[in-house]
Amino acid sequence: MTSTMPVTEPRTAEREIYIDFLRASSLIVVVLFHWAFTMLEFGDTTVRSNSPIGSTRGAWMLTWFLQVMPVFFFVGGYAHWIVWKKVRDRGGGWWAFVAGRLRRLVVPAVAVVIVWVIKGSAIAALRDIHWMSEAVLLIVSPLWFLGIYSVLVLVAPVAIWLHRRWGAIVLVWLVGLAAVLDVLRFGHGQGWAGYANFLLIWGFCHQLGLHYRALVEAPRQVAWMFLWAGLFGLFALTSFGLYPRSMVGVPGDRFSNMGPPTLVIPALLAFQVGLVLLARPWAMRQLAESPRWAGFNEMANRFSLPLYLFHTSAFAAALTLVYVIAEYVPPALPTAEWWWQRPLWVVLPALFAIPIVLLASRMLPGGRRPKPVETPAGAERFW
Repeated sequence: MTSTMPVTEPRTAEREIYIDFLRASSLIVVVLFHWAFTMLEFGDTTVRSNSPIGSTRGAWMLTWFLQVMPVFFFVGGYAHWIVWKKVRDRGGGWWAFVAGRLRRLVVPAVAVVIVWVIKGSAIAALRDIHWMSEAVLLIVSPLWFLGIYSVLVLVAPVAIWLHRRWGAIVLVWLVGLAAVLDVLRFGHGQGWAGYANFLLIWGFCHQLGLHYRALVEAPRQVAWMFLWAGLFGLFALTSFGLYPRSMVGVPGDRFSNMGPPTLVIPALLAFQVGLVLLARPWAMRQLAESPRWAGFNEMANRFSLPLYLFHTSAFAAALTLVYVIAEYVPPALPTAEWWWQRPLWVVLPALFAIPIVLLASRMLPGGRRPKPVETPAGAERFW
């Protein structure tokens, strides 16, 4: 028996500029969050990252708005459906779809990892720095999501078929199985279950994106339903002592809601999807009528992926320069000195990132100049 809920197909003849905006903006938010809220603790043999979230009262609430990777996977689901339909309309198949998506994601990410492994090994050998391998791991660790995203690209045609066949029932199964896996993980000590949730929970975010057009065309009450359901779910799940309140990993918590992902992430997605849907009418007007908004959207969609790929490299370069020139290392605790430096540690990495991103955007597969802002409905840029 098929689902009785109608499946709303994407409008392949139109470019969804709001999807472009959300995808690029979500990456930029993550970059700024990493630059502004990273603290590093250096020892003789170790280096580790820290965060003010765990030691600043109420700061966990910021992560409910700034941990936007669920939105990235959500809009990715809809974008993949559009691209899949276009590939099929042109007579292409699974390989044509997959190759185009992965070429732009996997090749540059692997290149970044290889360069840092070689560079880190050379620095450790020449300068006898014992914590260099840990530093390299910190620099390349934000690329984890590209691995999960690439798997979802591989199975996107299957996800689309399941969506067309069963509709919203697929979402129920994904979140239900994720809940079962959390029970196995936390209630029965089955650690493997957490890693299985990498696919199920991020797959749920991706699958919900296939409902984007139906959600956009639904009454506004549906957006409010998502917002309040997600918010109530977040408060309930994080208030009885198992799941941390923060949506990022912080010292002091028994585990992170992100790695491996927990049942809290679907609740976070519901809350953020509500916000996204409620903001859409106003944002669409700005993107369609304002040259500044259209220009930002175009530039962001060209540069957000290379920025994400290299933002930790830029942060490392800025930190190294400050140490070499001033022999200064920022505080490892959220002191007043650390807080007043926050604008500086956004600007300095950005100065290093700009030339790297400009060069990388020309070298990356699919790199190209931005289109004029007067034609925001031009060629699509789905990854």
